[in-house]
Amino acid sequence: MSDIDSIIEIIIGDITEQDTEAIVNAANKALAPGGGVAGAIHMKAGPELWEECKNLQGCKTGEAKITNGYNLPAKYVIHTVGPVYSGSQDDSILLSECYKNTIKLAHEKGIKSISFPSISTGAFRYPLIKAARVAIQAVRESIKKYPVKLVRFVLFDQKTYDVYKKAMN
Repeated sequence: MSDIDSIIEIIIGDITEQDTEAIVNAANKALAPGGGVAGAIHMKAGPELWEECKNLQGCKTGEAKITNGYNLPAKYVIHTVGPVYSGSQDDSILLSECYKNTIKLAHEKGIKSISFPSISTGAFRYPLIKAARVAIQAVRESIKKYPVKLVRFVLFDQKTYDVYKKAMN
């Protein structure tokens, strides 16, 4: 399968409502319930998600780990920890690794559809335009090597959607 066979979608929506096989949690290193995307995913999935996360011994920045989705429409949650923005060149490398490692893990597990939020652009303060460019480029590169049928960016608001749409073009 080439990347031409893969579809990349950009929508405004709620990551916890997506019917893709997996959704991505923009997690903290402990994989604990928190605010933002992580808090919403843990709340909707139910306490079983946190119980499973406790057994994973956390997650390093740029890595990805998988759990069941529990009460979510998605069968799986892939947790990845984005970088806290510092302005160093490592930021883009680590952010890119979040997307690449998530898609690699999805491919290894036979997952054909996945929904991403905008990783690191909330509490981790990654500039939206830079983050969108890194995200789109990393996904395009990854699906050539690790094909999945559908990658969906599920964005919180019109501003974020517009930035990702522009980065896509």
